[in-house]
This record gives sequence, structure tokens and C-alpha cells, in this order.
Amino acid sequence: MVRCSAPSLGLAGFLQRHQPFRRPLDVTIVRRFLALEQRNGLSNRYKPHELRGGLWRMSRPIPFDPISDGTSSNSSEGGPGSRKPHPVPVARHHADQERTSNAARMVCHRGHHRANSGDYSVNQGNRVPLLRIIDANANRATEGMRVIEEYARFALDDAHLTRLQKQLRHDLIEVLQVLPREELCAARTTEQDVGTQIATQAEFERQDIRHVAMANQKRVEQSLRSLEEFLKPLSAETARQIEQLRYRTYALGRAVELTGFSRQRLEQAKLYVLVDGGESLDAFSTAAAALVRSGVHVLQLRDLRLDDRQLVACGRRLRELTRETPTLFVMNNRPDLAVLTQADGVHVGQDDLSLKEVRAIAGPNVLVGVSTHSVAQARQAVIDGANYLGCGPTFPSRTKSFAEFPGLEFLQAVSSEISLPAFAIGGISLANLPEVQASGFSRVAVASAVTEAEDPDLTARQFMEALNRQETG
Repeated sequence: MVRCSAPSLGLAGFLQRHQPFRRPLDVTIVRRFLALEQRNGLSNRYKPHELRGGLWRMSRPIPFDPISDGTSSNSSEGGPGSRKPHPVPVARHHADQERTSNAARMVCHRGHHRANSGDYSVNQGNRVPLLRIIDANANRATEGMRVIEEYARFALDDAHLTRLQKQLRHDLIEVLQVLPREELCAARTTEQDVGTQIATQAEFERQDIRHVAMANQKRVEQSLRSLEEFLKPLSAETARQIEQLRYRTYALGRAVELTGFSRQRLEQAKLYVLVDGGESLDAFSTAAAALVRSGVHVLQLRDLRLDDRQLVACGRRLRELTRETPTLFVMNNRPDLAVLTQADGVHVGQDDLSLKEVRAIAGPNVLVGVSTHSVAQARQAVIDGANYLGCGPTFPSRTKSFAEFPGLEFLQAVSSEISLPAFAIGGISLANLPEVQASGFSRVAVASAVTEAEDPDLTARQFMEALNRQETG
């Protein structure tokens, strides 16, 4: 048993030391204690709003209870509204002091016991509804997270997203461990819950498996928000932890949704060809038109020699050539020019604008690709919201020089854990294409291997045939 000296320590001081979990207090006991403190001239030792438990919110001293004879030690003698305290009989004074001392001891012992039990404080009349809300939303959040995890695991076959989703779910479970499990179960009344009888038709309508995952993403987000709000009366620290989990949920949910969307949008995209502006706009148009006719899936305009006006002219011409075809048009490194030329996408490197900045300029509907040279960069690009990855360099290239080559091992690592569409790039030719395919990649990005070939149209078709054989095989 914890003992305390109420007159020397004061109820507020004791609670601050011995009630870290903020227990509800008996109002009568507290008011009697305060009345005795005021009668003994100790009312300035603390302010009532310093008491824990949420019972007192005012910043001024609490008026006397009727048992205190209506006296006030805070009124200056002779001041407006001042009243002289009535004499208090000695017997009554000792009786009040004894009752208050006993009450304080009871509160001390009760507070210590509940603090050690890991319990929380809230008015008992509101405690059961709060526990029911928290229990329902904790279950709803973890269940929804599990559905999304299954989608990432079995539908996307994405080890990276599955790992992150599983970690998020376990982190939520760990945060909720501080809650009183026995009380949550005792407060649960599923049979009498009025919400179990309320349903809408939309709850049972799902277009496909991706729609199932996204519906549960919203379910998790809403549940975490409810948990955060209804935990605030119980534990501000736990509510803050839920808030951080909610932010992580937003970012991870975006990555999962964009991965599903991008896989669908780029499902047929296997061959990605980088083209320059050529010797003239007419020469560029002739070469690009031939590649579009051959069925190249993606054409990226990349030419460091051209100024902005020339790039815009080539971009607009490429847009005209691809507008009514399946071929996608991507602008390299310039989201502003991608907007001007109405490109389908924009591609950036590690030293270029961030994905956030690209989206701010190009908007949410433009495909954004990111060059990556390590597994860590590839993982980060997924979380940042990329629609596809460029992975390499794989082999030495005549188009671009590199000090290091992550090579085929990098491709193997990416293909083993990331399902976001990814194109192997760097020195890839028809001769070494089988090595790239053996690493798990079914998409490649090439430049001179096609554009400088003796017959670019034929070479492009040979690339696509080999990539399609791998996909069907």
C-alpha cells in the first residue's frame, strides 16, 4: 500500500507523482479535499486544472462546497464581495480533516493500484462507449490491413510491398498492446450493436480484386482516424502514435494502388525505345513514324543537344504521330515540356527533379518513370509514387557512359521483390537479351540497338517477338 501525507503533499501533487495513467476521481472526495485546503489557507498551492483525470478544466479556484460554510480564503478582507470566514467548530474541523485524510489515502491506494495495472482514465459513464469504439476500429483496421497485405502478396506478387504492409500491421498491433485487453473484450457487445444491422449495397459491390484492396485501404484509413480521435481522452501519446501510423498508411496505400494501376496501364509495354531529335525535324518525323508503325510500345524523346523550342517542336510532332496509336510518348527529364507537348509521361533520373516536384508540374495523370541504380533506390521510387522504373545500367553502352554497372545481379534483386513495371536499360542488344530475360525482366529500354540498326523497324519487331515469347512461355 502506498501512503501519503495529504496535508503536506496535497492531492494534486500526489496525483502528479502517482497517477501517470490518469484515473477518474470521486467528485465529492476531491471537492472536500479542496475545501479543507482552502479553509486552511493552502488554496494557492495548486490550481484545480492541474489535477489529472479530466474532472477539472477551470483556471480559477473552485468555489466552496456547501460543507465549507461558503467561506473563501481568496477574498481580500474589505474587498468587493469579501466575506469573513465563519468560525468552524473544533470537533467538525477535526472530523472533516479525518474524513479528508482517509479519502486521500483511499485515492492514493486506488490510484497506485490502477497505475500499475496499465489502465487509463476517463469518466466511467463514457468509458464503455469509448472502449467499444476503440475495439471496433482496432479490429477493422487490422482486418483491412490484412486484406491489403494479401493483395500485395498474392495478386501483385510483390515482396517489397508485402513486407511493408505486414510491418505496418504489426506496428499497429504493438501500439495497441498498451490498451486494457480484458476491458476491451468485456465492453464488446456485437449482438447488441445497432451497426451490425445497417448495410449498404455498395459494401458488397467490388469490380475486381484491385477494387477489393482499395476499398479496404479506405477502411483502414478511416479506422485509424477514429482510433486516433477516440484515444485522445485516454492517452494522448497513443493517439500520436496512431497518427504516425495513419500517415504511413497513406504513403503505403498510394504505392500499392499505383503499382496495381501501373501494371494495368503498362501491361503490354515491353519495348521502350529512346530517340533523339535527328538531323532535322523531318528526319526525326520519318524515323519516329517508322517505329510507331512497327508497334514500339514506348518512345522517349531524349536529346541534350536541342534547345527548348526544338524539343517542343519534336515533342509535338511525336504526339501527332502517336495520338491514335497504342504507342506511349514520354518526355525525358522535363515535366514542363511534357505538359506543353501533351506527353503521356515524363522520365527523371536520380539527380533530376523529385517525384513530388514532377507531379506538381505535370499533374497526377502523367506517367512518371525513375532511373534507379540500386535496390534501395528502386524501393524508394516505389514508395515515392513512380509508375515505372528504369533499372541499370546493365551492360556498357554507346549512348551513355557510366563509372559502375549494377549489372544482372541488380536486375535479379529488383525482379525478386518489386512488381512495379521495370525496364532494364544499358547496352542491351538482341545478343544479350536472353541474359536479361534470365534475370527475371520482361521489359527493356534500348536506344542505339534499334535506332542505329541497319533496319530499325525489323530490329524493333525482333525485340518485341523475343519479349512476347518470354511472356507467353
